[in-house]
Amino acid sequence: MSKITKLLIANRGEIAVRVIRTARDMGYRTVAVYSEADANALHVSEADQAVCIGPAAVNESYLVADNILKAARLTGADAIHPGYGFLSENADFSRACEDAGIVFIGPRPDAIELMGSKRLSKIAMIEAGVPCIPGYQDADQSDDTLLAKAADIGFPLMVKASAGGGGRGMRLVFEASELAEQIRTARSEAESAFGSGELILERAVLEPRHVEIQVFADEHGNAAYLGERDCSIQRRHQKVVEEAPSPFVDPQLRQRMGEAAVNAAKACNYRGAGTVEFLVDKDKNFYFLEMNTRLQVEHPVTELITGQDLVAWQLKVASGEQLPLTQDEVSLSGHAVEVRLYAEDPRNNFMPQTGTVRLWEYPERAGLRMDHGIQQGQEVSPFYDPMIAKVIAYGSDRAEAIRRLASAVQDTQLLGMNNNKLFLQNVLRHEVFAQGEATTAFIEQHFSADISMDQKKPGEATLARAALLFQAQATAAGPGSDASWHNPAAAATTYQLAFDGQAQAIAITEGNGSYEVAVEEERHSLTLVALSDSECVYIDNGVRESMRFAFAGHTLYLDDGTGHFIIEDVTYQPAAAAGGAGSGQLKASMDGAIVDVLVTEGDTVEAGQTLVVLEAMKMEHALKAGISGIVTAISCETGQQVKSKQLLATIEGEQSDD
Repeated sequence: MSKITKLLIANRGEIAVRVIRTARDMGYRTVAVYSEADANALHVSEADQAVCIGPAAVNESYLVADNILKAARLTGADAIHPGYGFLSENADFSRACEDAGIVFIGPRPDAIELMGSKRLSKIAMIEAGVPCIPGYQDADQSDDTLLAKAADIGFPLMVKASAGGGGRGMRLVFEASELAEQIRTARSEAESAFGSGELILERAVLEPRHVEIQVFADEHGNAAYLGERDCSIQRRHQKVVEEAPSPFVDPQLRQRMGEAAVNAAKACNYRGAGTVEFLVDKDKNFYFLEMNTRLQVEHPVTELITGQDLVAWQLKVASGEQLPLTQDEVSLSGHAVEVRLYAEDPRNNFMPQTGTVRLWEYPERAGLRMDHGIQQGQEVSPFYDPMIAKVIAYGSDRAEAIRRLASAVQDTQLLGMNNNKLFLQNVLRHEVFAQGEATTAFIEQHFSADISMDQKKPGEATLARAALLFQAQATAAGPGSDASWHNPAAAATTYQLAFDGQAQAIAITEGNGSYEVAVEEERHSLTLVALSDSECVYIDNGVRESMRFAFAGHTLYLDDGTGHFIIEDVTYQPAAAAGGAGSGQLKASMDGAIVDVLVTEGDTVEAGQTLVVLEAMKMEHALKAGISGIVTAISCETGQQVKSKQLLATIEGEQSDD
């Protein structure tokens, strides 16, 4: 039996905080590791000790096994929990921990290697009798063989990277004429992302359910499943909503899928927590998809319906104990739903966002759980995944859980950057989701016209409220302060408030705590009831309301219940090119690294042509010319780290003949 006294968490953010808290409750001392960018992160302050393991870039810090093992030796940690992502499914890291005499909180290296290959794992699952999608998963990877096997399988079919995950190296092919090109691009993407171009082919299961089974196994030959999670609502193969139990799975199907998942675990001599993912068709046939050899992001929904702490289970199993419960003792009660709150802009193709967390508040109420790793004032950097928090709700039934979650998301305040809060609210309140009928095609089918279901700009009422806040701020700051751009004592003040570079004139008149605001043809009568650093209570045309906000100089971050808006007071700012659409200045859309510069000085370019590729938050972003013309200056180079709005290139527009 392995004796654990001090646990190092080889991760960051919410999962590091979550593991630290369970370990502390169990009496273990804890060690956090952090990059230079995370020096002030919440997980660092939560741990008993913390060690810096390198610069901000993950390939110089969180992905450097030697640095993590050195931190363990330095602090005397005798066990390492990898969390998820980073090195959590790295067999070499698991093996290095074993070689160093450190307990790895996870499966054996051989199991990680087997399940990390879609090709080899599928062969093993077929041998174990686990249902699999018909396809091709043999070693011959020549184009001719893949094309021939695809013809045997039929269309539509999926091309998948054997070492892949998260939708990378994956293509849905409908016609034979598309196949050669899709194989080429999938292989190239897989080699770039995973270092392996190995592919498998599978018959496509269209509009399936994505249902996964939580399994656990110990050193004593025991294995059990703890129900299922439905993760069907996805965007680009990334999960958006997770719930347990699945509204589609009946007790008989749950047992069949659970037993198949246990067989999968036993087939690879598994140890610890794992998740076996299945696709389920409309006729309730299920097929093995993959096995994740780690704790899943969405594990809290399983914890809420079973009453079990899965991190505690992991630590007990890693210590050599038997599973805390037998299969017959596992019971499910109630319903839980989780959504992921991201720093991303739904109005701009969900582009990851960076910035300072100006306001971070969330409700604490019955049935609600918030797993997060941030603090107010913290920087959200471009180096890591943009997930801010997981919001999870529990109810006695599905309807109550959804109702609680939608309300909690609405009442959560994340100001300082664009985020997907309103998008999540709209997903949770969609009729198809409420009826439990959502498949993996849900977002594409119901959100494709305007995937954010968000306002493109603030309405007149929102601009009126923003003017009220700017006026109140100027009044509170007093004359001569930086905030006092206007004369509050004047009979009327006209503001120029800008959103996404578009300015709007708003006239506001103040008198005895009441404000008359004119926005174009609309008139709003506002009364200020109470004002704090982050909340304003007011009466708008007879209705008492409240809004949350944060100021940073002349920028207002506002959530007035209709959406999250970033509004600037540009009343006395000179007009300037924004560097966006229609501008001859190409600027960085966020902090990141230049991956490629596709033009040189003197090149003629067209509006919409990609000039520079920027990498940030694990994604590549194509930066396009705002106008047609000639490139007169290149202000960046490949490999360079750049800041948001930094000038990258200049284009001189084409001259008209008129």
